[in-house]
Amino acid sequence: MREAAGLEARGLGAPPVIRGQDGEGSVQVHQDDSMKIEGAQVFAVYGKGGIGKSTTSSNLSAAFSKLGKRVLQIGCDPKHDSTFTLTGQLQPTVIDILKSVDFHAEELRPEDFVTEGFNGVKCVEAGGPPAGTGCGGYVVGQTVKLLKQHHLLEDTDVVIFDVLGDVVCGGFAAPLQHADRAVIVTANDFDSIYAMNRIIAAVQAKSSNYKVRLAGCVANRSKDTDEVDRFCRTVGFERIAHMPDIDAIRRSRLKKKTLFEMPDEEDIILARAEYIRLAAQLYAGTEGLTPAAMEDREIFELLGFD
Repeated sequence: MREAAGLEARGLGAPPVIRGQDGEGSVQVHQDDSMKIEGAQVFAVYGKGGIGKSTTSSNLSAAFSKLGKRVLQIGCDPKHDSTFTLTGQLQPTVIDILKSVDFHAEELRPEDFVTEGFNGVKCVEAGGPPAGTGCGGYVVGQTVKLLKQHHLLEDTDVVIFDVLGDVVCGGFAAPLQHADRAVIVTANDFDSIYAMNRIIAAVQAKSSNYKVRLAGCVANRSKDTDEVDRFCRTVGFERIAHMPDIDAIRRSRLKKKTLFEMPDEEDIILARAEYIRLAAQLYAGTEGLTPAAMEDREIFELLGFD
């Protein structure tokens, strides 16, 4: 709360809090209508921590750019490593840049917090508040506000939010207030699917008050998809892509590059094609899915060990 109070004192405003907005007894950071992102298609990428959301987001951004789209990727993680394969290095966070000018946002220029990465993709790292001192959703809101103040969303076709882990609190669910579609990255294992089930519940809660809907899931780093597909059939969800566990993806991260900058090896060519196909599918528009999240006991019975 001290972080939010400090921002308010510097003229950035306090986050309006709505009680009961997204469910009985909930406390949510509510989006100001003036902060709506208009004109671009907005996607929020979620999934279990360490599942490969940043790799997926960055390669998806690169794929959209290869289709001729103007792309903006926003990393929503204090580690601020969402865009480093697009830019080749870690970028400073919006919150740190604001601190450097004592939160006088009017002193900033776009190049202070936006970096152009691979094939023209615009890259922003929202960052997060110091541990235990503030709300990640508030940081996301201030990032969007800054982008709108500098008119950086007016010439953008696609916005991708790459969101921290599987946290589904009101703060890190904040990108869902802006998104048209949510994409969940999973693997073909119990823990990843369990996290996906929780994220489905969070998106469904937000969809009662916002336009966001679920697009589907991406099976990542998985040879097989049988468990993912079984879960999807049970709850009424859909797998929209499959990225096998290939070493080229690991190597691309080590080289700080997207797959589109790697040598033309067979595995890399196939993975690029899958990202291009997924980007085209998402941009063309996907049906808004409304799966029914399972209770904990039910998902253990479906996927758990005997």
